[in-house]
Amino acid sequence: MIKTYQCTALAALLMSSAAIADEAPNIDDSHSTKILKTLPADNDNQQVQALFDLGWDSKYISEGRNNLDKGGIYWATAAIQKDNLNVYATVGRGDSQHYTEWNFGIEYGFDLTENLSGSVGYQRLEFYGDERAHDNELFSSLEYTAVEWLLPSVSYTYSTEAAGYFIEVSLHSNWELAPGFTVSPYVTQGFDFQYVTEEHDGANHFQFGVEAEYQLPNNLVLSGHISQTIAQEDIKLEARNNGTVGDLDETYAGIHLSWSF
Repeated sequence: MIKTYQCTALAALLMSSAAIADEAPNIDDSHSTKILKTLPADNDNQQVQALFDLGWDSKYISEGRNNLDKGGIYWATAAIQKDNLNVYATVGRGDSQHYTEWNFGIEYGFDLTENLSGSVGYQRLEFYGDERAHDNELFSSLEYTAVEWLLPSVSYTYSTEAAGYFIEVSLHSNWELAPGFTVSPYVTQGFDFQYVTEEHDGANHFQFGVEAEYQLPNNLVLSGHISQTIAQEDIKLEARNNGTVGDLDETYAGIHLSWSF
């Protein structure tokens, strides 16, 4: 849906069908997992900071669709931050079928007001499945933080291959249940504008779930999530056009371990 600007490095790693691995140009939500938000934004001492993350999701879900025919996907990310600039590389690998994905990106974060922050970025995507594919994406996000327990955000992704864009509007509610342990229920509404399909512009899917994060010693963070997607008109129309039958909703979960220094 990743970056949760879209729950912190963990809870966020827990978020962000017919689009299967060999049709992969548009399958990616990595910048929505908020992985990079584990890196402190107030880097006043000008030091370079780094983050490494390892994770697994029971399904590869993005834009409300399951991108793999079977099984889940392993993830590994390395990120470096200097001031407000992040550079990262992410690799995903299917655990039950031949599929590998690389994302290389750069992201710049900024504050518009005291309670309104944003980011803009670019990433290159390379897909290795039954067929070879690639894409370039421009993305941005806004998050409003005036109310600590209710964080609205919006994210935008433009694909050069699809010549379309995808928008997600989210609400997260972060609750620290114990020192170092945070639980974050969330809801997300996705809108597709020729990013995945060209036949319909508008409501794509609704998603909700719970993300959790636990701060471990030595700058380690353990996080996980369980999420449910509900297909809306864009996914339903795509399924009808492809002759797909059956349940279009998806339930999946994931776990991540992050280390920053």
